[in-house]
This record gives sequence, structure tokens and C-alpha cells, in this order.
Amino acid sequence: MSDPTQSPRENCSLQEVHRTVKIPSGRLWWRLFAFAGPAYLVSVGYMDPGNWATDLEGGARFGYRLIWVLLMSNAMAVLLQTLSARLGLVTGRDLAQACHDAYPPAVNYLLFVLCEIAIAACDLAEVLGSAIGLNLLFGIPILWAVLITAGDVLLLLAMGHMGMRKMEAFILVLISTIGLCFVFEIFLCRPSLSGIASGFVPTYLSGKELYIAIGILGATVMPHNLYLHSSLVQSRDVTKSRKAVAEACRYNLIDSVVAMNLAFLVNAAILIVSAATFWSRGLVVTEIQQAHQLLDNTLGTHLAPIAFALALICAGQSSTLTGTLAGQITMEGFLHFRIRPWLRRLVTRMMAIVPAVAVILVTGEEGVYKLLILSQVVLSLQLAFAVVPLVKFTGSRLKMGPFASSWWVQGLAWLVTALIASLNGMLVYEQIAAWTEAAGPWGWLVALGTVPLALALAGLLVWMAIQKDRQIDSLSAVSAAEVAVAASRQRKQFQTIAAALEVRPSDSGIVAEAVALAQTHGAKLVLLHVVEGAGGHWHGEQTGDLEGREDESYLEELAEQLRADTLAHGIRQVDYALGFGDVPKELVTLCRKYQVDLLVLGGHGHRGVWDWLFGQTIPRVRHDLSVPIIAIPR
Repeated sequence: MSDPTQSPRENCSLQEVHRTVKIPSGRLWWRLFAFAGPAYLVSVGYMDPGNWATDLEGGARFGYRLIWVLLMSNAMAVLLQTLSARLGLVTGRDLAQACHDAYPPAVNYLLFVLCEIAIAACDLAEVLGSAIGLNLLFGIPILWAVLITAGDVLLLLAMGHMGMRKMEAFILVLISTIGLCFVFEIFLCRPSLSGIASGFVPTYLSGKELYIAIGILGATVMPHNLYLHSSLVQSRDVTKSRKAVAEACRYNLIDSVVAMNLAFLVNAAILIVSAATFWSRGLVVTEIQQAHQLLDNTLGTHLAPIAFALALICAGQSSTLTGTLAGQITMEGFLHFRIRPWLRRLVTRMMAIVPAVAVILVTGEEGVYKLLILSQVVLSLQLAFAVVPLVKFTGSRLKMGPFASSWWVQGLAWLVTALIASLNGMLVYEQIAAWTEAAGPWGWLVALGTVPLALALAGLLVWMAIQKDRQIDSLSAVSAAEVAVAASRQRKQFQTIAAALEVRPSDSGIVAEAVALAQTHGAKLVLLHVVEGAGGHWHGEQTGDLEGREDESYLEELAEQLRADTLAHGIRQVDYALGFGDVPKELVTLCRKYQVDLLVLGGHGHRGVWDWLFGQTIPRVRHDLSVPIIAIPR
């Protein structure tokens, strides 16, 4: 069993929340409460607007007959999410990181692309669901509502600073709102109890029923949620002992069972409301807006459509956060590439908004509903590529040690995997056959472009399933001993050290650090300052304003003082130089001019929106200057 505490923090999954939730040593209920949360964030993906589309479609077209598909999908979700949580707790690696360790780069890149497609499809459902909710509640046109959803980036920025527990509480409030809205809907529509009971009996699936059933499967067992859960459980500060990990696995099993079953009840409620309201009256629903309108007409109260729209907005917004986290996890895990969460959110949202706007412009608002269902089928088609490595890794004694899945759990998990792959295979076969037939004489060209790709992806799944397991020697790229030896060989003597000053009292700390370093290395010291005022920006060295003259006098006097006080203590020389205009750009220019090999500067101490207002010096200098930088807080 790998020890999560052995990996460097920068290699941790979601390092900003990694092991930030402390586990109390008190009573059972307090400990259970501390572990509760990750599965609720994951369950959000099981009741997003994509689920609404498939559940509404299934209930309106086939009545209560597909409830068993929801139940089966939920049972699969409980099993797979439990395995996902165990992988994260035991190995200290999320599923994407585990794939990166086990597979060659080409396979990891392909899995990343497939996962990105799934996340974009999920985000597409969130965009469309939130837009439809805004349209229904406030009358905003769908196209404008879609564009408004780009502002969800601001929601992510706000949530990112709240901490994991507050984030989980916020999501739980949204989930509770969705559940209460549909309890109210069921109370109004008075469904058939015998019809609900008959819906738990499995039936043969084909054609449109199979398409909707696979959409339900993809909307319920969402592939990116498997990556997400294996990371979120690592937010708990679990010690490395076998007893503590076993206890964490038990508590997370309870968390998963409760959260997944709550999600099942919400999805079943949507399908039941659709069946009782539309199917029982012979009404065909082709879009969510139509369902909203028919609720008003058939149930005879204006509160029903309002509750429907409110729940839809909550579903879209709650899914926004978890989709972003999943995208961050897969990018960092598969590629070891990290970007800012808000930028990641913006990229993902743009990938969803572009096709949504295109469909609305081409087909009008009636095409939105079909796009929602298609997004869930895309999720289902990608699911096997997340499930196969998860089942294989959690059954490996090399990776999981004594926590490896027992033979019956592995057998059940592989049976679920085979069922998912078989259903998807049936759908792919039927879809390719339909495309080929529709193409007429050009059908062979369609088959030539689709059949080899489908066979190649199927072959990849088989290879991933039978690939020989191997032990990961180390979670980090190199060992600590290798780094220490390499560091001793690279030890260098600095020749020129620069201090970037701001003509403020806080310069004392910067000068003190720079002087100490220059004395240690017997180096030359250069005092730097950039004149930022209007004169410096517009006239550069030609400026003669008071600020420029005073700053130059300050540097000259400070250099003379240091020469008198410190030359006898090992500093070779003290010089100064003035720059004008853009601070980071000028600092880089001056450092290159004086061949500086170490720069000392001050950190401004502000963050967030203030960075946008005042700019950031250190990141820009660090990006353009290839020398060590020491930042002194002020």
C-alpha cells in the first residue's frame, strides 16, 4: 500500500484542499460527520440538467418502465464510487494520477482527450440547463441566457476561497433545494403506486428505449465523477496507519451509499413526475421548456413550474463547481500540467458555450433538448475508459496491498464493466448502421471512417484490461537522495546580486537580505528602482519630473551609505541603476544589462482582485528572467 504522506505536496491531487479537513478523535458521529461530504459533491453530477433531460424523456415516452434502469445505474454508481474513494484513500493518488503512473504517454494523452470530451459534454448540459432555468424563471431568451452562464467563472472564484467544508455545505443546500422542489411536484401530480412498482421490473431494451436508457446510464454513472471522488476523499487528514485507512474506507462507503441513494431518489422523482404528468395523459415532451409549460397546464398551480425552474437552476449551478474540479484533476493527473482554476473554468465553459450557441442559431431553441440528451450519451460512451482502469487498479495487491478488492467485489465490478461496454457497443453498432443506411451509396465511406475508430477504441479497452500490473517505485519523479546529490553538484557562487527597491520604508528588509547574500558570496550589489509615474511611462529616461529626481537621489545616497558601511565586510562593489515605465519589464532589462544572477525584491502582500488592479510584479519577472528570485514580504 502506498503512503499518501510520502508524496510531495506539489504532487498531491487538488493541493489547495489536500488534507485540510481534520478528523476529530471524539465520538463516532463526529468522525462520521467529518468524513461526510465528498460523495455529496460527486452526487451533484447525478442530478444535473443532463439527468433531467433523460429522465423527462424516459418518463414521458415510456412511463414508469425505465425506473429499473435508474436503480441499476445507481447500484453501479455506489459500487464504482466506493472503489474510487478507496483508490484515493489507500494509494494517495487520484484515478488520473494512477493512470499516468501505469500507462505510456500516448495512452494517457488519449485518455485525457476522451475525458475532456466527457467534461465538455457535462458542462454543455450545465450550460443548457442553467440557461433554460433562467429562461423559464425570468423570461431571458435562451441565447442570451447561455452567454450569461459564462459568468459562472465568478462563482468558482468565490467558492475557491471558502474552503472544502463550506463548499460542501453550499452544495448540500442546493441539493436539498432540488429535492424539496420535487417532493412538492410528486405531491401535486399523485403518481400511480402500482405503475411505480412495475417500473422496477427489468425489460428488454432496443431502439429509442435503448438510446434513452444509455443516456440515463451516462447521466448517472458519470465518468469524470470517478476521477473527482478519488481526489476529494484526500481532503481528509487521514493518517497512514492501516487502521485509520480502513476506518476512512468504511466511513466513505457510508457517505457514498447515502449520497448516491439521495441522487437516485431525485432522479426517480423527475422520471415519476414526467410519467404521471405527461405519459399518463398521452402528452409528448420534446423539450424542458415544454415540460415546464405542461406542468402549469396539467397540475393547475403556478407554483409547480416555479419549483421546476428553481430546481433546474440549482442543478446547473451545483454541477458547475464539480465539473471544474474534475477538469482540474484530470489535467493535472494525466498531463502534470497546472493552470489557475478560474482559467480552467473559462476554457471548459467556452468549450460548452460554442456548440450550444451554434445549435441555437442553426436549429432554434427546440434543438437544445436533443443536444442535452446527446451530451449524456457521449458521457456514457466514455464511461468504460474510466471504469476499466479503476476496477483493475483497485483489484491490484501491488497498488492496494491488503485493501485490494476481494474476489467477489472484483467479479461484480468486472460484470458491471462488461455490461457498460456491451450497452455502449450496442449503441455504437446501431448508430453506425443508421448513419451508413442514411448515407445511401456513400455508406461505405461512412463505415470506413467510423468502424476502424470504434474497433481501435475497443482494442484499447481490452489492452487496458489485460495489461500486466506493475508496481510504482516512487510517487515522485526522482528520489530525495538524487535531488540532494544533484544540488551539491550544482552549488554555485553568485557574482552579481540585485535588490529591487520601491523607495519606501519596507526597502530596509530587501536591502538587509541583499547585503547579507552579497557578503556571503563576495558579490557585487546593484540597487535597482523603476520610476512608475506618468513621466516615467511617457518620457522614459528623458523625464525630469520631481519623482524621478528624488528617486535617483535616494538610490545614490543609499549606495554611498552601503559602500561606507559594508565594503570592508566582503561586498566587492555597490552600484545603482534607474529604470522608467513598466516595472516588471524594466527590472528584467536592468538585470540582463548588469548580468544579475540573483534578484531580491519585495512582495506586495495583496491578492485576488487587487492583483488585477495593481498588477503583479513577481510572476512576470519570474517568467521572463531565468535567475533565482527571493521575495521579501513587506
